[in-house]
Amino acid sequence: MKSSAPQTLYRFIYSLGMHGSQACAVYSTKETNLVLPLQEDFHLPSVRPPALLPACWFENASDADLWLLNSCTVKNPAEDHFRNSIKKAHEENKKVVLAGCVPQAQPRQDYLKGLSIIGVQQIDRVVEVVEETIKGHSVRLLGQKKESGKRLGGARLDLPKIRKNPLIEIISINTGCLNACTYCKTKHARGNLASYPIDELVERAKQSFQEGVCEIWLTSEDTGAYGRDIGTDLPTLLWKLVEVIPEGAMLRLGMTNPPYILEHLEEMAKILNHPRVYAFLHIPVQSASDSVLMDMKREYCVADFKRVVDFLKEKVPGITIATDIICGFPGETDQDFQETVKLVEEYKFPSLFINQFYPRPGTPAAKAKQVPAHVKKQRTKDLSRVFHSYNPYDHKIGERQQVLVTEESFDSKFYVAHNRFYEQVLVPKNPAFMGKMVEVDIYESGKHFLKGQPVSETRVYTPSICKPLAKGEVSGLTTEFRNRLGDRLNSTSGTCPAPPQGSACSRMALQTSQYDCALKVAAGLALIALLLHFWPESMFTM
Repeated sequence: MKSSAPQTLYRFIYSLGMHGSQACAVYSTKETNLVLPLQEDFHLPSVRPPALLPACWFENASDADLWLLNSCTVKNPAEDHFRNSIKKAHEENKKVVLAGCVPQAQPRQDYLKGLSIIGVQQIDRVVEVVEETIKGHSVRLLGQKKESGKRLGGARLDLPKIRKNPLIEIISINTGCLNACTYCKTKHARGNLASYPIDELVERAKQSFQEGVCEIWLTSEDTGAYGRDIGTDLPTLLWKLVEVIPEGAMLRLGMTNPPYILEHLEEMAKILNHPRVYAFLHIPVQSASDSVLMDMKREYCVADFKRVVDFLKEKVPGITIATDIICGFPGETDQDFQETVKLVEEYKFPSLFINQFYPRPGTPAAKAKQVPAHVKKQRTKDLSRVFHSYNPYDHKIGERQQVLVTEESFDSKFYVAHNRFYEQVLVPKNPAFMGKMVEVDIYESGKHFLKGQPVSETRVYTPSICKPLAKGEVSGLTTEFRNRLGDRLNSTSGTCPAPPQGSACSRMALQTSQYDCALKVAAGLALIALLLHFWPESMFTM
């Protein structure tokens, strides 16, 4: 489907299960890769050897029997949308499974009563919960994963999943955090820091490259804290990952809070200068007032943030620094806000996420005296006006750059590429460019983008070491499992182009001769990804 944001994508997944022609929809309120756990070592008494076949697309969520609603607890509007989605499901008599941080943090809320819940660390059991819910049972799996008494990072990294973009792999390196920010509800759901072992992360990266990925994003609540719970650190992980990145492929590092990056500035500068790592870092400052930062319990002062930014700008010329700011935090005075305005005017951040403060129930900040709503709104507008007063990319016009093309623009007029500094570069829609490293001349700039013209007779370099998976194809299936399915896996993928208009894939059956019972592959588990932008229009989503 092509539409202006927010976009709604409806994916259909085949599952070898017990439910005949029933369709189950998975409905997401957060842009993410939903892990689908039908790996070979998943055992459930009522399920035959599991199969997960490539996605087909359909347009109408009403065709599904079950909606699995994913959620985000960062802001009130996100939870409001989640609550409205549950109401709509009830109105349409759909069975419901809830996921994400909202039910994990507050499972006893009235509007969640009687509904199945899959916890943030239990996503690898999603099929089990769906199966039981379809039978009419209410299932709640909210426990933490532990091994020898130690908390684990979460679901296994090698579970099959469908990438939103077959060229980009998103890897969570740790869950939870070490902070106790007074405004944060996510900590209630995600808990304390739990890092994945380096060898598992490296193996996931290697597998991704074997599936044609040319760009990896590392993500977590705080990447800078990685490894502190398992006796290692972020630079050690990054150097190991760099060793397995093919030439021309790129690594993008996710958000890191100032306190932890301060300990590794020298090493991080070296890594960010590496040719296969984007010179980009997202470092949220939240406020330029030390008194506000203290009330937030951010564990750093403005001078710490400036030290990080100044050092990286000196050692990594041209680096892109993105940051976050909260407007109207409880106790923020006009003088506090003006300090934040001055910081933006001084550094002219090319990417700035401006957030009006929302008090989240159960957090200390929600109990504090609030800044009046009209003041918060005005400060948000004022800061947005400052952000839009400068053009960060005008000086780039005339440059010749190498860019990696990975996706199509929202308006479908261009392909989207990124240069060394993870700046968005729009290039002509030449199919030969997709997934390739291309040399372009920059001829135009906007607030959030550059436009590049491919150099004539330029060499188009392919960083992928293998052909990328098809749109909707399942990542992570073992070679043995794919062989067992044989040619049927590919033939089914070919019958369902993505996305067809008026797809009838939801009732298609596939005969599987490998099994004595000759079960039909039923329409079992479907995925609907509703892409929402949880930020004001003034922000540029990386």
